[in-house]
Amino acid sequence: MLVAISANQQYPLATKAAGKPDVFVGRLRRDLGHECGLNMWIVSDNLLKGAAWNVVQIAEHIAKG
Repeated sequence: MLVAISANQQYPLATKAAGKPDVFVGRLRRDLGHECGLNMWIVSDNLLKGAAWNVVQIAEHIAKG
């Protein structure tokens, strides 16, 4: 799940993402150096999302057949 945080101008921090499978996005803005570019601040629990959670998602996909 992707969670965008910008309504109250609080940027996501790694401490807020710890223990959660979500990916938090903040400071979304156009890249002035590239016509189709986009800059954003992204944080996640890399140990959870990058390793364990992906294994769970793959297993769920395989189980569905």
